[in-house]
Amino acid sequence: MAFLKNQVLEPTGPVIRTERLMLRIPLMSDYAQWASLRAMSRNHLTPWEPQWTADELTRSAYRRRIRHYTRELRDDLGYAFFIFDADRALVGGVTLANVRRGVTQSAELGYWTGIPYASRGHMTAAVRSLFPYVFDSLRLHRLAAACLPSNRPSIRVLEKCGFQYEGLARQYLKINGVWQDHLLFARLDSDAKG
Repeated sequence: MAFLKNQVLEPTGPVIRTERLMLRIPLMSDYAQWASLRAMSRNHLTPWEPQWTADELTRSAYRRRIRHYTRELRDDLGYAFFIFDADRALVGGVTLANVRRGVTQSAELGYWTGIPYASRGHMTAAVRSLFPYVFDSLRLHRLAAACLPSNRPSIRVLEKCGFQYEGLARQYLKINGVWQDHLLFARLDSDAKG
């Protein structure tokens, strides 16, 4: 049974295609490309992310990540996507986290871009491509996002994608080991229709 316990099933899930990008569920077979992109982008990413663990880029940590994504997908709690360009190179990732149903019907958006692909429009295109899935397929009402006030590229992505600024959350998330204020943004299903 120990052998089966260590197996990670390749999840199936939504695939979103645009002219320049493909978004799909992360797979174990993506490990090498993911680890390489994250390693070369470490200095670029760490100011904006939770503190990296000592084993952050190991295969076993990645396997745990895939298991988490699989559980979240199965339970309708979250949806993780890797973003690939037309050459099938991994560009970054985007997540729909903390999916809440009932009277809320909302999720929180998170994303990252590898340094070779930063400021090239990939993330704006990826976030826009999610709207039909978020508002039509998942039938969510609200997609929220938060970013550090100093993260101008992230703020630009949200503004270009029609997110509205809603306020400041003091010490909202622990980023790179420090509780930090975040700007709050959201896009509603009615914004998507307008």
